[in-house]
Amino acid sequence: MDVQTAGSAAAAFGGPAAAVAGEVPGLPIVGNLLDLKEKKPYKTFANWAETYGPIYSIKTGATSMVVINSNDIAKEAFVTRFDSISTRNLSKALKILTADKTMVAMSDYDDYHKTVKRNILTSFLGPAALKKHRAHRDTLVENLSNQLHDLAPNSHLEAVNLRKIFQSELFTLAMKQTFGRDLESIYVGDLGITMTRDEVFQILVLDPLMGAIEVDWRDFFPYLSWIPNESFEKKIKQMYVQREAVMKALIKEHKKRIDSGENLNSYIDYLISEAQPLTENQLLMSLWEPIIETADTTMVTTEWAMYELSKHPEKQARLYDEIQSVCGSEKITEEKLCKMPYLSAVFHETLRRHSPVSIIPLRHVHENTELGGYHVPSGTELAINIYGCNMEREIWENPEDWKPERFLSEKEPIDLQRTMAFGGGKRVCAGAMQAMLIACASIGRMVHEFEWRLKDDTGEDANTLGITTQKLNPILAVIKPRD
Repeated sequence: MDVQTAGSAAAAFGGPAAAVAGEVPGLPIVGNLLDLKEKKPYKTFANWAETYGPIYSIKTGATSMVVINSNDIAKEAFVTRFDSISTRNLSKALKILTADKTMVAMSDYDDYHKTVKRNILTSFLGPAALKKHRAHRDTLVENLSNQLHDLAPNSHLEAVNLRKIFQSELFTLAMKQTFGRDLESIYVGDLGITMTRDEVFQILVLDPLMGAIEVDWRDFFPYLSWIPNESFEKKIKQMYVQREAVMKALIKEHKKRIDSGENLNSYIDYLISEAQPLTENQLLMSLWEPIIETADTTMVTTEWAMYELSKHPEKQARLYDEIQSVCGSEKITEEKLCKMPYLSAVFHETLRRHSPVSIIPLRHVHENTELGGYHVPSGTELAINIYGCNMEREIWENPEDWKPERFLSEKEPIDLQRTMAFGGGKRVCAGAMQAMLIACASIGRMVHEFEWRLKDDTGEDANTLGITTQKLNPILAVIKPRD
């Protein structure tokens, strides 16, 4: 029995109600597409789960999709059934922007994926690489602190925009790790112009994030793919061309430094000199991926955490007391993070309540499999709704509440995959440990040195930017240096 027919089959054979899984009713031809027209499908999926159960199917045009809103079934998909759903069937926008899956996060699980993931773990995100780049992370936290101290005296008049500061520092970190140093401007030969740092950030990070959620109606009706969609194609291809031009300019500039004998001990140095040879396009994409990923999801999580701490002064006070008891007048260091369980709980509860990636990029079921006791046929798209899993009432008590204390009852160290914010199984996010180190060190330092309160509570409404779910409006805070 497959997911689509499970309900009627169970009824026909007298099966118990608990065994019924449904198909969400939709319209002819378009199916459930109109129900998903706003860019917050994770909430729609979670609402449907209350009626149709933790696993159900929908129709998105000509495509069948199975949606999972259960921790247990999601882990089954990540691990037990991985071999049947290890590929991706990308939208046209993502296919173009990822150069047909030429990056770790979006590639199929094949030899190329294993090669580029090994590269990024060896030189960028693995344990040894994290030690190598420690100084860059320390500089990020120090710069963040210094800027906040400069802004604090006037924050009651002009509120602090944490997102603007932190996003810029994360971009600096990404550039230092990838190319060995930050940049102020660069001449982009393919475009014939000199670009400022802000313009480079727009092209390498912000534009692709917006492009990732551009909808091409032909994705839902493949049999009509022969019909042109010129406005969509022009917009996405322009993003691709501009990004390619900027990345080529950065690579060209770095190769000049290599030729002059300069060694910056960065990711590009490793890829050029030590890694298995890559094509020009593979090199470009391997270097671009950590830039966009470093500058995005960690910022989203940190901003949500500071929003919640500003909104809950009693929890902020509890975190401050913990930090003070461990650090006293000394600055937080990464070595001290393991001694602060409440800080860890704040981080993990923020990942649970405000999942930076609400829906795992769609998996493609390439051979018949079984999930949650139901047969899922080959050709089905699979959506794992992390938001829905983290709002599952059977697992989380009062899931709508932001309550770090729920993680303090864990008898073992909190598993990075507890909230599935970093995925799981063989495709677990390679940057999980760096994200935790940066976010926890930054949150801890900001709370240790400043008292935070919201100037105006702009609410919890979220904005889907690319595949991440950030606050719709940046946190605007009044900060007061602690004695």
